[in-house]
Amino acid sequence: MIIIGEKINGAIPSIRQAIAERDEALIKERTLKQVKAGANFLDCAPSTTTDVEYDTMVWLINTMQSVTDVPLSIDSPNAKLLARIIEEGHVARPGMVNSVNEEGDKCETIFPIIAGTDWNVIGLTCDKDGIPAQPEKKIEIAKSIIDKAVKYGIKLSNLHIDPCVMALSTMPSSMKDFETAIRGIHEYAPEVKVTGAISNVSYEMPARKYVNACCMSYAIAAGLDSAIMDPCNQDMMGTIFASEALSMKDRAGRKYNRAYRQGKFGVKK
Repeated sequence: MIIIGEKINGAIPSIRQAIAERDEALIKERTLKQVKAGANFLDCAPSTTTDVEYDTMVWLINTMQSVTDVPLSIDSPNAKLLARIIEEGHVARPGMVNSVNEEGDKCETIFPIIAGTDWNVIGLTCDKDGIPAQPEKKIEIAKSIIDKAVKYGIKLSNLHIDPCVMALSTMPSSMKDFETAIRGIHEYAPEVKVTGAISNVSYEMPARKYVNACCMSYAIAAGLDSAIMDPCNQDMMGTIFASEALSMKDRAGRKYNRAYRQGKFGVKK
């Protein structure tokens, strides 16, 4: 499982305050905690107003890169801003672009810039009409993004499609629909990775951690390859290692046993 650490995001109150106060110490602390917990990528999401988003992202990138070489996932709905960040060379090493979708020309803006590079990219299954409820429509949007990636020469193993898991509180079929989308995307393009912000499924539900953990387990069995999540959540990390062992993605439970010995679970040895 590829872990995209989600904790440097201006939508989080403490990070929003740190950004406003340019508190480098807190950003560095949260960055290093995620690295230690095993994040493969680190989300870098200013989540600010458009007039300060560029300057804020550059500051976040520089602050995070000063303490780690784990690749960053530059995160903004503004594809032109993301393109500018890449073209100006602010990111020290290829990371991840979060994200493109079928609304407007986002794919056409990002794909030519990262074609033939080691950059990864997330594609959201939404278009000008928003996020569709039907998994079949999500799969169709995913196919369109995948086809464009092929056209522009994007390495498909670097493309992560996010089927946008819906909240169980508003859509009782959300988990089944998520599984359908995961399998449908892999059927069309086995090389493509499927990702998701798993915690969305438990929005407005009580005891959210149980819903999140079960969603993660079902999704891994369906073929989930990466997740946007908190790597410091040891219960969720334990769920990932156990689910991969049970679904035979981790044969003989070697990764599970190693992670347990390293203290990555929310239990004491």
